[in-house]
Amino acid sequence: MGPDDDTAYPEPDVSEEHPESEHWVWAGSHRPALPRPFVEYMTKDWALRPVIEAPHGAVEWTRARRDAVRTRFADRTVVIPSGGLKVRANDTDFRFRPGSDFFWLTACDDVDAVVVLHPQGAALDATLYVEERRDSSSHRFFSDARYGEAWVGPRRGLEDARRRWGIETAPRDQLDKDLVGLDASSVLTLRGLDEQVDSLIPAVEADVELAQALSELRLVKDEYEIARLQEAVDMTIAGFEDVVRALPESIGRSERIIEGVFNLRARTDGNDVGYSTIAAAGSHATILHWTHNDGAVNAGDLLLLDAGVEGPDLYTADVTRTLPISGVFSRAQREIYTLVLAAQQAAIDEVRPGVGFRDPHHAAMKVLAQGLFDLGILPVGPEDSMRTELPMYARYTLHGVSHMLGIDVHDCAHARETMYRGELAVGYVLTVEPGLYFQVDDLTVPEEYRGIGVRIEDDVVVTEDGCHVLSAGLPRDPDEIEAWMAELLARPAPRFGL
Repeated sequence: MGPDDDTAYPEPDVSEEHPESEHWVWAGSHRPALPRPFVEYMTKDWALRPVIEAPHGAVEWTRARRDAVRTRFADRTVVIPSGGLKVRANDTDFRFRPGSDFFWLTACDDVDAVVVLHPQGAALDATLYVEERRDSSSHRFFSDARYGEAWVGPRRGLEDARRRWGIETAPRDQLDKDLVGLDASSVLTLRGLDEQVDSLIPAVEADVELAQALSELRLVKDEYEIARLQEAVDMTIAGFEDVVRALPESIGRSERIIEGVFNLRARTDGNDVGYSTIAAAGSHATILHWTHNDGAVNAGDLLLLDAGVEGPDLYTADVTRTLPISGVFSRAQREIYTLVLAAQQAAIDEVRPGVGFRDPHHAAMKVLAQGLFDLGILPVGPEDSMRTELPMYARYTLHGVSHMLGIDVHDCAHARETMYRGELAVGYVLTVEPGLYFQVDDLTVPEEYRGIGVRIEDDVVVTEDGCHVLSAGLPRDPDEIEAWMAELLARPAPRFGL
């Protein structure tokens, strides 16, 4: 962490109760007032530092997306904020990430920005309201530790933002004035991202309809989005390779080494991880969302790695592989792994336009239920164990096979149930991820299988004639996994700082 906002400014000879005077400028809580001659000295004789960027590659795509929203709400003004900084602890913030709907419509990553989509027939299709620069024209550039450019670097001005995002811009301070004269009933707002915007515009029932519509429009990915998802998957595959190379030095140490190695790839190649990495060794693999990652990595155990790189354009991969830490599956591990793989392939084979969202899930569960019966774990066959009133197989599977994927790892979450779980369509991107989880204390499971957790997850895009597996470059077959791991471990590799 860098310096806090305490500085070596001279202490003012003024009381805290009355810090402002013709000689002093108040700089904020717990900070000394600034002598005006010092402010004048600090704010002059600076060259202009422009932010020079080419137009973003998604400009034409975001314009088409905004047009789709404007068509859906032809006579409405639509207001969508990017969101602001979120406090992590006291005066430190989390790294900023714009709201997904805002980014989908703009490709803009500015903090505290707002895009306003104007009704059809208006002179402009949209206006992007952005904060003006905290540059050397004001003392804020060195006195504002949260936004000042001396602290956090230069930000885009209005013209820079207009050129970058291909949207007409206006100062954020002007937003109130521009919206105040509108009929409040004609303004729709995406709420929960910006308290100031929420308080400025009265809520209407149709705000919920806006959130639903945005998620439903995002269900079908355009060519640009699919390309970005493929990039994120490719980065993720590289991260899995990094982890395999690091396994020998991880044995006997913490799962956090696995997490750290993968997350290094996410930050160097992409924007970040798309979600908290699950690095679950041994019996931790039976815990679906194991993110503590503080257990031991032991030879002979399995590693369930559920991880995804979020690319520079914020589209994320979501991939899981279950790997033998020593490079070779035991008989029991291979037996369970092969069953899960057969279930996953049955689900992938079911993904195509026109089938129901849950059809791949049912295909996978039928395979798992039969396998559990064959192993002597389920006392009845799949027809009986899959009855909706008593889905006995679910004791060992726990979750559905798919969710939508895109800018969010669980994408399009506000879509109506009838849309999200309706028929699959060309351009949908979803995960296929069956699993079996045998808890260490589950007495219905033979002892040799207890503590084994296996999940295999791939990202697929629905095509005209079926689906394309974006993550096909990462081996799934157990023989191929063992050969792939052996090949990676035979190559010279960096030590990853271990």
